[in-house]
Amino acid sequence: MKNLLLSTAVLIGAAAAANAEPVKYVLDPSHSQIVFSYEHLGYSTTTGMFSGFDGEIMFDEADPAASSVSVSFPTDSLYTGWAERTAHFLTGDFFGAEENPTISFVSTGIEVTGEDEGKITGDLTINGITKSVVIDAELTQKADHPMENKPWVGFDGELTVLRSDFDMGQFAPYVSDEVEIEISIEATPAE
Repeated sequence: MKNLLLSTAVLIGAAAAANAEPVKYVLDPSHSQIVFSYEHLGYSTTTGMFSGFDGEIMFDEADPAASSVSVSFPTDSLYTGWAERTAHFLTGDFFGAEENPTISFVSTGIEVTGEDEGKITGDLTINGITKSVVIDAELTQKADHPMENKPWVGFDGELTVLRSDFDMGQFAPYVSDEVEIEISIEATPAE
């Protein structure tokens, strides 16, 4: 009888875990950023970054493919390390920040490719243009945050986009049309 009760408890626990609802996480804007790089005239690799994220992850630990991501950030949060370049990038020649003050990504599907890895397909909107992209993503850690004393998750991601797809192809091919993007975010359950 004792074994029957134990087996039943294990089965109920497994069924509950399998039917667990996704948990809503909100991004930690102080530890989430996007860094992009591109080739400049064959001489150098130049980088820039965005920050100031607002977004959420609906994380389904039991079925990661059922998770979703929605992120946005201000176009003018761009930092390139040189004020004149940043100002030019924010004009209509590139990001069109005045007309398009927000860059966003909304997932449309997730394919699990490994224990902590997956491909996140979604709609990326830059310069008022939306294109489907695929992010190679990795869950870097899921644990209690040692200073915040609450659950925390981290994800890294990579993708490549063509500037010309977003009507930002000025100076291509001399300045590379391909832009490598690296994403690193932290998030905590919404309260």
